[in-house]
Amino acid sequence: MFAALAPYKAVHRYGLGDLLHEQARSRPDDIAVVDGKHRFTYAQLDERVNRLAAMLREHGLRKGDRILWLGQNSFRVLEVLLAAARTGGIVCPANWRASAAEVARTLEDFDPKVVFWQEAEVGEQNRKARGDWQHGRSWIQHDGEEHDEHCYESLLAKSPSLDEFEPLEPATPLLAIYTAAFTGAPAAALLNHESLLLTAMMGIQGQSITEKSGYLVSGPMFHVGVLMGTLATFLAGGRCAFVARVDPVELLQMIQDEHLTHAFIPQPTAQQMGVVNADGHYDVSSIFAKSDLSDWRSPLVMPPTAPLMTHPGGYGQTEIGGLSVLAWLGGVAAGRPSPFLQIKIGDDAGNELPRGAVGEIFARGPLVMCGYWNRPEENARRVVNGWHRTNDLGKRLPDGSLAFVGPKTTMIKSALENIYPVEIETCLREHEAVADVCVIGVPDPVWSQNVKAVIVRRPGRTDAEADFIEHCRQRLASYKKPKIVVFAESLPRNGAGQIDRAAVDAAYGGGGYPSVG
Repeated sequence: MFAALAPYKAVHRYGLGDLLHEQARSRPDDIAVVDGKHRFTYAQLDERVNRLAAMLREHGLRKGDRILWLGQNSFRVLEVLLAAARTGGIVCPANWRASAAEVARTLEDFDPKVVFWQEAEVGEQNRKARGDWQHGRSWIQHDGEEHDEHCYESLLAKSPSLDEFEPLEPATPLLAIYTAAFTGAPAAALLNHESLLLTAMMGIQGQSITEKSGYLVSGPMFHVGVLMGTLATFLAGGRCAFVARVDPVELLQMIQDEHLTHAFIPQPTAQQMGVVNADGHYDVSSIFAKSDLSDWRSPLVMPPTAPLMTHPGGYGQTEIGGLSVLAWLGGVAAGRPSPFLQIKIGDDAGNELPRGAVGEIFARGPLVMCGYWNRPEENARRVVNGWHRTNDLGKRLPDGSLAFVGPKTTMIKSALENIYPVEIETCLREHEAVADVCVIGVPDPVWSQNVKAVIVRRPGRTDAEADFIEHCRQRLASYKKPKIVVFAESLPRNGAGQIDRAAVDAAYGGGGYPSVG
């Protein structure tokens, strides 16, 4: 019976490269990308990607080969991704803030066939990393002068415009994003065409993106959240406006000139933009109601009526396509999973736990990554009976919603009890006097560890240590309550704006954590 259906197997081969072909047919004259002096329609983007795919082939790229992007944001990242989608390559946008040593480690680990690199701002570390890495590979400068025969635009102009490429299976890996991977060393999570298309489709719905939308690609494209906003806009047939890095004036000018409707703008950047535009010099009404951006609510900026704005919250990680459990899909807490993802809460062996029990979040379905590049042992460890082990903790609430508890690897061990700092921090944040908090484990000769809360009180509050301990006692199991409370003026944060737990440990005596994961 199924043999008779075999001819249709080829019909179902479809990926991002095929989507671009269709966009060029359906909306040839609509603007696809804007970046400085560059402005291309979908038809023009399609031709450029055809040329780039031919150029990659000329440089020896074959299916499964890797491409590394060593540069800041650019419309060319999208072009490279789409060209790889037509040739079967795998693209990694690396962290452009990385040191030369970190770039060298990425080169050694990812082993790219082609490297696109940037001179402006990051040229020194890129050249040093290249010098340390002796493999013979193609290095192409994307921001070189057009008269330089070895730069991106010159090579593109000389390449033929091919439009015949072998269709790929949707399960073919396309995007590689380096994550912590909970192993102590970064690893590249591989996402396939199907995962990217489905996640982008959810982004269209959640962020209310249409073909009339304009997305400001201002966040770093080595983060899956920024890339998914870009792909959602591309999927909908909208415009993606790229800036190399965040600059308040440039962002304001771009919003005004392009009448952008969506963006990725972290809070510190939004505050800087608000100061610059306090007098309303720039018209930002297409995306913000107030000229000083005081109506900013989230790094994911979108219309206030979008589902992700009216019902914010969710859970995700790069390995499962980014934000894939969503409050706007219903329920409470983190909400419910995307229709393309199945979630269960399990014990260490992967056995499902009853509702209300804290356990590891397991996931399966087309959104889940293909695995980590060059990490066979970790891949074997992370798959349990056909489920992806997230290394994150959660629980099912009575209505079936998912509540995210925290990373499994951040755990305090007191006697025989496992205590998760995020759960206690969530409880303490409900106290009206708490402005910020970090819970750490401090060594104890009897109990292994004790729970210590480092609290930043709101201005004017003088609540004592005992008040916060009692607050937790009333809401959590007694063994989870802090035994020690200290106060701080502020808490250290990393470049992503998250609390730097290692710095808090160093400053307040943390340590002695158990080995978990």
